Amino acid sequence: MNILITGANKGIGKEVVIRFAENPEHNIVAIARDYSQLEELKSYCGNKFKNSIHIYKVDFLSDTFQDDIALIHSELNIAFDVIINNAGMLINKPFKECSIKEVTDTYKVNVFAPIEIIKQFTSTFAKEHKCHIINIGSMGGFQGSAKFPGLSIYSSSKSALANLTECLAEEFKESAITINCLALGSVQTEMLNNAFPGYKAQLTPLQMAEYIVQFSLQNPVYINGKIIPVSNSTP
Repeated sequence: MNILITGANKGIGKEVVIRFAENPEHNIVAIARDYSQLEELKSYCGNKFKNSIHIYKVDFLSDTFQDDIALIHSELNIAFDVIINNAGMLINKPFKECSIKEVTDTYKVNVFAPIEIIKQFTSTFAKEHKCHIINIGSMGGFQGSAKFPGLSIYSSSKSALANLTECLAEEFKESAITINCLALGSVQTEMLNNAFPGYKAQLTPLQMAEYIVQFSLQNPVYINGKIIPVSNSTP
């Protein structure tokens, strides 16, 4: 099985890669901004599971990220069975204090990057090729959930990703591509720690990664175009 994961160098993304790598038959492509951390992950998966994952450095905040993704696509020439858009950016800042650059950067990582990943890597799929695309959203972008001051830009970007999921499910109806969005509750990641120092999250990256991997591998015939809340508390 061919699997693509973004934001793979730490947190949930790293744990997802490791869970997939436990099966040496999985062909894994891991994308992230920090190449040194990807190298450590590649070494770990190779030594522990004999799985030589493929790693690529892409900075979704760069002006060349679209070209970088296109180059990876052309080099690999792989039809992926699972694509997990996990890379994310979180800014905790009052709305009136957010600069346009901070808004743009957040949307680049949380919305524009998944769009480009999906466009590039599904463009050459045969009509009958099955692929499960999973967009990692947030409870903050889930309609009717509790909202918090300082997260307007982040939450709105995740809401856009959720809506994109619903729309693409309609566009992909005549293909074998299925797409869902997992709206995650709080997870104890570095990104969360930086935004909310001292906050105790519901779950660890490992716990959430196990759920994501399990969900991605199930037959999605009954679940397509859905925004699924993944939280152990009521919104």
